[in-house]
Amino acid sequence: MAMAWGQGELFPTANETEIQRTKFLLGKYTKMIALMQDFEKFEADLKQVAIDGEAARRIDQDELHADKTANATILIEKQRWVYQQYRFYTQQLRRAWALIQDEDEKKAIDYRYIQGYSYKETLLFFRHSLSDSTIRRKISEGAESVANTLKLMGFFEQDKAEF
Repeated sequence: MAMAWGQGELFPTANETEIQRTKFLLGKYTKMIALMQDFEKFEADLKQVAIDGEAARRIDQDELHADKTANATILIEKQRWVYQQYRFYTQQLRRAWALIQDEDEKKAIDYRYIQGYSYKETLLFFRHSLSDSTIRRKISEGAESVANTLKLMGFFEQDKAEF
């Protein structure tokens, strides 16, 4: 008998809630990437604001600066937490996308979600080779494939536990 884990399934299938969660996260993929890049670019600037604020507080012994420094520190920590969350989500989505077996599904998910084109733009892009109904089906099946892989990787349990 084969060994299995979790709910006793070797290849668990995502339920409708998990598929919808996957579609939601795929829809936010490019925004998460943009916000992560912004955080990476401006993290050093944010740290400098906190340092400058602390230096000004020490010189002036001004409580207002102390509040600004504390607020800047809280802001950086909140943004870092969001950044780590987004990094986890985007890495898991990319891993699951990379494992899609059907090339048309993989291309449809790449164009629609990874590259971030609209539904209409995606239909227009593939129109020369596939019908609109086939493209819609490939996007749907591709998202389901991503959800199934995320389920297999334990993503949904981590998503609930950590975030």
